[in-house]
Amino acid sequence: MNDKTIQDIPVIAIDGPSASGKGTVAQRVAAKLGFHYLDSGALYRLAALAAMRSGIELKDEHALSEVAAHLNVVFADAEIRLDNENVTDVIRSEECGNAASRVAAYPLVRAALLERQRAFCQIPGLVADGRDMGSVVFPAAILKVFLTATAETRAQRRYKQLMEKGMDANIATLLQDIRERDARDSNRSIAPLQLGAGTHLLDTTSLDINQAVDRVLCLYAEISAKGSI
Repeated sequence: MNDKTIQDIPVIAIDGPSASGKGTVAQRVAAKLGFHYLDSGALYRLAALAAMRSGIELKDEHALSEVAAHLNVVFADAEIRLDNENVTDVIRSEECGNAASRVAAYPLVRAALLERQRAFCQIPGLVADGRDMGSVVFPAAILKVFLTATAETRAQRRYKQLMEKGMDANIATLLQDIRERDARDSNRSIAPLQLGAGTHLLDTTSLDINQAVDRVLCLYAEISAKGSI
């Protein structure tokens, strides 16, 4: 990898609960810095979608790990293709998101996707978002951010997002789903969602996307100024 090893490439890890806005923030930060972007949640959603389409039960950890290990996936700009089918919008459904949360709780599935995630770390840098980017996938990340907001705020944001895409949504159902996914993600035995040491907490309840992006960029600039990069 040129004259740089993966340890030399700056990584910004943005973790947080469902619908916290971390994906949009991470994408915009990556674009501002000219870095690569990893949406780790998409990989788990893809694994869940592929499993459901193959008739595999979401409680069959070994079968799910095989699906995860052999995903035929291509990320091309803003498009995500599974077995050469554009599934960019399909994997954003609530059904797929809830299934992904269950799939992601299995150690064998997480192990199957680990190296695939780390392969996204390329020059000049990477912004990665997920649940365990800073704690497990990129523990040496130059900047770790835990981005969150109240469950009610996140439900409102998800509702607006789904309505804009023409998908049916119910606020009460979304709020319940978010709370259940928070509990599942925080209490799983492997790589639970949590605020780790050295991680900056960023509550976006009262911030818009641009403000959140600016906060992350400022944190990165401060680290750069200290000569850590």
